[in-house]
Amino acid sequence: MAGRNALFIPGPTNIPDHIRSAVDLSMEDMRAPDFPEFTLPLFQDLKKIFKTETGQVFLFPGSGTGGWEAAITNTLSPGDKVLISRFGQFSHLWVDMLERFKLDVDCIDVEWGEGVPVEEFAKRLEADTNKEIKAVFACHNETATGVTSDIAGIRKALDAADHPAMLYVDGVSSIASIDFCMDEWGVDLAVSGSQKGFMLPTGLAIVAVSQKALEARHTAQHTRCFFDFEDMIKTNAQGYFPYTPATTLLRGLRASVDTLLGEGLDNVFARHNRMAEGVRRAVTEGWGLDLCAKEPKWYSDTVSAICVPEGFDSAEVVRHAYYEYNISLGVGLSKVAGKVFRIGHLGSLNETMLLGVLGGVEMTLRDLGIPVEAGSGVAQAVDYYRTTRGQALAAAAE
Repeated sequence: MAGRNALFIPGPTNIPDHIRSAVDLSMEDMRAPDFPEFTLPLFQDLKKIFKTETGQVFLFPGSGTGGWEAAITNTLSPGDKVLISRFGQFSHLWVDMLERFKLDVDCIDVEWGEGVPVEEFAKRLEADTNKEIKAVFACHNETATGVTSDIAGIRKALDAADHPAMLYVDGVSSIASIDFCMDEWGVDLAVSGSQKGFMLPTGLAIVAVSQKALEARHTAQHTRCFFDFEDMIKTNAQGYFPYTPATTLLRGLRASVDTLLGEGLDNVFARHNRMAEGVRRAVTEGWGLDLCAKEPKWYSDTVSAICVPEGFDSAEVVRHAYYEYNISLGVGLSKVAGKVFRIGHLGSLNETMLLGVLGGVEMTLRDLGIPVEAGSGVAQAVDYYRTTRGQALAAAAE
């Protein structure tokens, strides 16, 4: 099929040409005497993306899943009690990992389409008078359902209960796209990956760790080797790694961080919010469909999970869009398989890119007999993007 595939899954995301060029280079000596001149400033600038001054950022070859394994094994011990909620496929996977590592998991199941139940967390923390809970886990942005949770609210609950538990956050599909304030929110371990807001190929687990969590490594009893913080701390201090790093991805990450900081993080977050709102208006006001997220307070600015009407299969929407219009959409996962399809709107994107995918989805829905009026969703997005563009440009210029 002529033209490029329109990639609108919630990761991997589109890679800007200048970042792809930064990755496309000859191999280099990762133990060269001048290599730290590149890596040490990169470590420092990554802290700006997480909004931490006191934490340390580690770069592991791997994915977000590897980052979570690093976070767990370096700071907790088998039998430790942890608190988490499950409200989508990815929060479910974190529960599964915690159980595999033999932790004592207190899991609160929540309706898919809602987020972390902050009030229930507060009750559990307040009731834990013996301070047995060692860690609280939260998925900041659940891509399966298009839901973003209130991490600041969890910190308030911890503080209100005067609870010493560490706060772990899955920011794989939020960090570098949705505002994330590691120090302000008291986050102890934050995990992201290269393939989403950082606009890179898959292959880097990016883990930010507070000083409190770094201290926990001295008492954590999990066996670890490849993901050992200790090895990273010793070698990163000199600008090197304990094993061969993914040097091409590191060069791409340098370009990505420069791009994000050059645009300005607040502008990055505002752009994502604006792009997402155009999609939401197309879905709800144009097509008359529902989002999986139950209330506006849960709406994600990086992915929208869209419910198909009763009697239709969302997997067929994804297949038809791919084969007929060369559009890649996200499928429904686990409990919402066949019920939702997903439009990812994160990373390097603008209004016309989203108008294109909305037009393709609109054709797909009409082809499959889902009752939407031609042009209805696109028109809603056009009007929103057009009328808010001046305001967005003015804000970006400040």
